[in-house]
Amino acid sequence: MFKDFYSQRGDAVIISAEQASRFAKGVAGDYNPIHNPDARRFCVPGDLLFALVLERFGLSQHMEFYFLSMVGADTPLTFRQAASGDIHVTDEAGKCYLEVVRSGETTFDGTAVDAFTRCYVAFSGKNFPHYLKPLMEAHGVMFNPKRPLVIYHSMSFTLERLDGFAPDLALSRSSLEVQGKRADALLDFTIESAGKSVGVGSKKLVVSGLCEYDAGEMDAIVNEFYRLKAAWETA
Repeated sequence: MFKDFYSQRGDAVIISAEQASRFAKGVAGDYNPIHNPDARRFCVPGDLLFALVLERFGLSQHMEFYFLSMVGADTPLTFRQAASGDIHVTDEAGKCYLEVVRSGETTFDGTAVDAFTRCYVAFSGKNFPHYLKPLMEAHGVMFNPKRPLVIYHSMSFTLERLDGFAPDLALSRSSLEVQGKRADALLDFTIESAGKSVGVGSKKLVVSGLCEYDAGEMDAIVNEFYRLKAAWETA
């Protein structure tokens, strides 16, 4: 499903900066500058790793994703399943970047896996400005406008069933816990199909380098987001 966003070298998956950036913008609608190929602190989108895990190991009823470290461009990654069923994404030195814990039934139906992957990634790509801006404004804080840094910490979900559903995700609750120069953002979501609830989930983000909220600075960042979005969509 997402073969255009990585290359295979033996058992290793290689994701270039260009592939990662194209996934972020073209699939997730995510214009976070940390995913730009020329970014000083470039990292592969966590949602691309999420998509590749589901592509390889299927969709389980309950899954927990823990993003342990940022993945740089062209890092050889190995996706392995332990005897427990847990999944680990590691590099050649054994460093773990993503750990996945899962339980319940698993489906490998391509239509179901693709539908869930795409609707989650589309939801997740709305972190900024859709979800984070109102939270930061309400708490009077924002990330450093010169070095905005929002890190994917973890995500989990539980599905009541895996068959015959056309999933749609919607934000149900959001909160921001400020701790000095950083904050934890929690985004809870519902999973529906044909207007009926089929599951719930939650995503945690870490916002670093906090400073006092500046409406002018934030407006400039939001305007740049939509400028980049328009430029990508018309390219």
